[in-house]
Amino acid sequence: MLVVLTASMYLHYRIMPGYISLSERTDISQLHISKAKPELLLVDDDPMIVESLALILQKDYLVYSAETRKQAIDLIHKLEQIPPLALIDLGLPPLPHHPAEGFELINELLVLNPNIKILVLSGQGEKTNIQHALTLGAVDFIPKPCDIPLLKTRLSHQIMIREAELEQGGGELSGENLLGDSQEIKALHLSIKQFAETPFPVLILGESGSGKELVAEYLHDQSTRARAPFLTINCAAISADLLEAQLFGHEKGAYTGATSSRAGFFEEAGEGSLFLDEIGDLPLHLQSKLLRVLENGEYYRLGETQPRYSNARIIAATNRDLRAEVRGGKFRADLYHRLSVLTINVPPLRERERDCLVLLEHFKKLYAMGSEFFTLDQEAVDCLLHYTFPGNVRELRNIVIRLSAKYPGQKVTMAALQEELETVITMSGQDNHFGVEAVEQELLSKQFRLDDKLSEWEHRYITAALHMSGGNLSKAARLLGINRTTLYSRIQRLAIETNT
Repeated sequence: MLVVLTASMYLHYRIMPGYISLSERTDISQLHISKAKPELLLVDDDPMIVESLALILQKDYLVYSAETRKQAIDLIHKLEQIPPLALIDLGLPPLPHHPAEGFELINELLVLNPNIKILVLSGQGEKTNIQHALTLGAVDFIPKPCDIPLLKTRLSHQIMIREAELEQGGGELSGENLLGDSQEIKALHLSIKQFAETPFPVLILGESGSGKELVAEYLHDQSTRARAPFLTINCAAISADLLEAQLFGHEKGAYTGATSSRAGFFEEAGEGSLFLDEIGDLPLHLQSKLLRVLENGEYYRLGETQPRYSNARIIAATNRDLRAEVRGGKFRADLYHRLSVLTINVPPLRERERDCLVLLEHFKKLYAMGSEFFTLDQEAVDCLLHYTFPGNVRELRNIVIRLSAKYPGQKVTMAALQEELETVITMSGQDNHFGVEAVEQELLSKQFRLDDKLSEWEHRYITAALHMSGGNLSKAARLLGINRTTLYSRIQRLAIETNT
């Protein structure tokens, strides 16, 4: 099968058999690439590592490479589909000695494709970095310098897992019924049944990894539209230039590269449902056009003057606070009010009572890969019930995958389970990032330096405050309990990027 990558302004690639390396910007009208092998995104700022790994892996994978987080995201926006595998370093420019860019890349890749398998290949192998990467949604952590046979085995294992998920319908993001016995999940089922037949748009809110796409699929499956198409488009995964054509379609010659007419998602959905994931990332100029569709069904193909009409039911989802986005001028108030008339809140896993045990059994069956199931001893069960799952259902799935690989047919103790969790669960059930055992293990590390650790946590909290405040330094300073001048000096010292 061949894929054709087209764009008027593309990114220049140095092409070897099975290896595509991102470098400088230039014009490329068409690029034909064989896709018989699985695709792999390799992100590392060390050219020697990229060259050597690409040469080693190109026999089994079609390797795309990038040196920075921005280059990686730009590359993905140009591809027809996102690679199922990613191998990334944590220390990326402009902070090559800090894991922040790598952590942010993990988040962004999972937003673009919740099912991508991210393996971290990094020299920043402190336990806190490993656990945080896994909590964010990475599936494996391989220290540098890497053992090549081990790397190949780990990659091959993830391909097998992906194939198993596809056979079962995609793991927790499949169209099957939502699993759980908690009051929260029962209330969620009730909301879905109440809203299933409405022609009005539905807005699904929830944290990353909580299963918003599954809720959207279930809404569609429970309605009389179930026999019609259910189409999904990720508003964050497609560049703004191409998103309009994907949504509304285009006529021949509407833009460079439009060699024929093409229907958009609104047209292809017909009488079915169109799921707009990450709606908070929809560009402002397209928000007005979406509002027109919601008001009277009217839209225009690019390059066409006659209106068309859509009968598709719109389902949108986001993990953002859209009211805050409206206040910040990033989301239209009228569109928000139109979308939010019917709202479904997907509860995070930590609020779903004992549902984590139900999901645990589901994932054990899905990822046993022919091996015997592991079991948890009572202390491990209690530990799991007290865990807050910052990565939600996706994190639990990855925990089960790792336990299935490490302890097939064995009993998993609380100590073994703790190794897979980012936080330490004390006997009182409190989450503790700084548990005594974890601190002692870090102090035994030859690479441990207190100043580095304090700078790492300072960087995390400042970055989080800037994100929550939309880059407003005064608001971020209030969140952190320091004055604006102090915050600014720390941003300069830590080389933190801001939008101001």
